Amino acid sequence: MISLEREGAVGQISLHRPPANAYNQQFALELDEAVEGVRADDGVQAVVLTSTLPRFFSAGADVKFFQASTLPQKEKFILHMHEVLRKIELTPKVFIAAINGHCLGGGMEIALACDLRFAAAGAYGLGQPEISLGILPGNGGTQRLPRLVGKGRALDLMITGRTVPPDEALSIGLVDRIFPAEELLAKTREYADALTKRATLAVGLIKLATTRGLELPLDGGLAYEREALFRVFASEDAAEGVNAFLAKRAPVFKGR
Repeated sequence: MISLEREGAVGQISLHRPPANAYNQQFALELDEAVEGVRADDGVQAVVLTSTLPRFFSAGADVKFFQASTLPQKEKFILHMHEVLRKIELTPKVFIAAINGHCLGGGMEIALACDLRFAAAGAYGLGQPEISLGILPGNGGTQRLPRLVGKGRALDLMITGRTVPPDEALSIGLVDRIFPAEELLAKTREYADALTKRATLAVGLIKLATTRGLELPLDGGLAYEREALFRVFASEDAAEGVNAFLAKRAPVFKGR
């Protein structure tokens, strides 16, 4: 259901559970394994998360699984997905969701846990339609969506179940870039590859300082930023960056 590949310093996690990447316990286990794989691989410095299916990024959690499972099984499943998506957020490597089709419910929540969302142009929807099932977004949607697009817009999407096309998603900040469908994966990988040429220690700490800072009062966020900056000051990359700047040459960063 989930594959992990690496090309250079870019890891690619691909979702593959036809027909719509609706996910169940096994899907969650394999996604967890893939995320742990890129976390543990020092050679991977950026990650693309995408789908192999032509019309769906992910339709979210498998409704048939919810119908057949007990309440304790549902609770265990949701807790596990919370943990997996939190790992994505707290890994000091940039995760980019390459959204190539319908991105709904729990699928949207996977994308929300990523740092950036690049979308294919096309006629498909993104959103949190759980209300149509009489439930609410339970894999982080009620928390991450308002942090991304604001409370009012997030509430509108969640309480109406309305989905938005890619161009509207871009206009409200739900996705960050749109590319022609046939170019989406290549452009996303190109962006990710460019990140791996930068000072990746600093890139990772920028991600963590931003993520953690949004969860803290301002003073706490500033304290986290200082700690990250002091760590970077002591790095080989910082010395290389300063020396290269003064010598008027291109820096060669090593991620340490």
